[in-house]
Amino acid sequence: MPWIGEFVGASAWIALVIVQALYALLFGLGARWLLRWGNGAWNWRSIVGAAAFFVAVEGFRSHWPFGGFGWGRLAWGQVSGPLAANIRLGGSAFVSFLVVLLGGLIYLAARPPYKSRAAVTPKVRLQYAGVVAVVLLASVIYGSSFSQEPTAGQVNVAAIQGNVPRAGLDFAAQRRAVLNNHVQRTHELADSVATGEAAQPDVVIWPENSSDVNPFKDPDAHAAIDSAVTSINAPVMVGTVIGNENTMLTWGPATSSEPGPGEKHVKKFLQPFGEYMPFREILKHVNENVERAGNFVPGDGPGVVRMPAARGDVLVGVSTCYEISFDASARDAVRHGAQFLASPTNNATFGFTDMSYQQLAMSRMRAIETDRAVVVAATSGVSAIVMPDGEVVAQSRLFRPDILQADIPLRDGITPSVKVGPWVELGLAAAGVLGIIGAFLASRPTRRKKSR
Repeated sequence: MPWIGEFVGASAWIALVIVQALYALLFGLGARWLLRWGNGAWNWRSIVGAAAFFVAVEGFRSHWPFGGFGWGRLAWGQVSGPLAANIRLGGSAFVSFLVVLLGGLIYLAARPPYKSRAAVTPKVRLQYAGVVAVVLLASVIYGSSFSQEPTAGQVNVAAIQGNVPRAGLDFAAQRRAVLNNHVQRTHELADSVATGEAAQPDVVIWPENSSDVNPFKDPDAHAAIDSAVTSINAPVMVGTVIGNENTMLTWGPATSSEPGPGEKHVKKFLQPFGEYMPFREILKHVNENVERAGNFVPGDGPGVVRMPAARGDVLVGVSTCYEISFDASARDAVRHGAQFLASPTNNATFGFTDMSYQQLAMSRMRAIETDRAVVVAATSGVSAIVMPDGEVVAQSRLFRPDILQADIPLRDGITPSVKVGPWVELGLAAAGVLGIIGAFLASRPTRRKKSR
């Protein structure tokens, strides 16, 4: 995330790099202890222990410091691979565990004999390869069983990508232009509906910060949003800032039974050094860029908003931008009745880097995990509509205005991952820590013998 350095100075980026590197160091030290189980060589016990300990380190990194940084979870890279389906069973931690485990077993099966301190017979190598093959085959079969059929009806959803005047961090100085872009795209969709070129959407999703102008304090912004919502004749989820809250606000058309602003979701998982500044009062004396960071406060709601569509209320789970990387965000929303997930995001600061695509990969994995369609609406891209099996049925390009629209299924079931919550991660992490302790204890008799 080098753009953090551009926002509050290079010191924040350097600190982030150092902290993230410490987690890799921690895993390396633990893996060195686990080698003692095999007298200095990897075996199946040390591989299992390493996979579990990796989950422990990754979980630690995803929760600390400042709420954690789950962006780099190993699981996200499996979105198009055979192991992706397993996120529905045990969450991202389970997928990360399987990646490390199978990678280790492949190493044991293919390791040249001259590189092994312990003899590995062809039969044992075949057993390792067999375990890998069975897990991969079972994962593919499990994933192929996922259904696209709705269990609670379906809706037509539109995602508006209005674009920003230019790439980079100075978009905030052009808030009015960003709002106008999204208003204009919504009017264009309404015109297409009127001519029969597009279907009438049931709900419309705008991105995070699509109206950085507070509509409760700015009459012009209020009127512009209301005009766009009424023209499309469907409830719209609008990203705005109300006081010190990063808010997604539902807005009904003037002709509906519930016109104007409605329910809201206040972002619960905030990005440090961007949306808020840790240790602001201390750091502002040593870094003049500190005051450029936001001063938002986190919300505490269920992560679900009700959008009163013409065909009936739709319960939408909201994971705003950075929130999609946190397990609790999507899980809590589904537990509170979310029928599909929206991930409104402002990716303008990511520029043309891969971070927008990384975020889309997370959204696709959340779709698989929760068995919910996910609608990603980004100010500048990448926006996408994702089906419950992770398939992308519509996707925009970066820094191009666009309108995405598709029918998506509504779901009301609970997947095993949502049901068990963090317990799989906690169990694997505990096993990893116990493995380190076990390896240490197992090495003690050997050390005594050598000392004699």
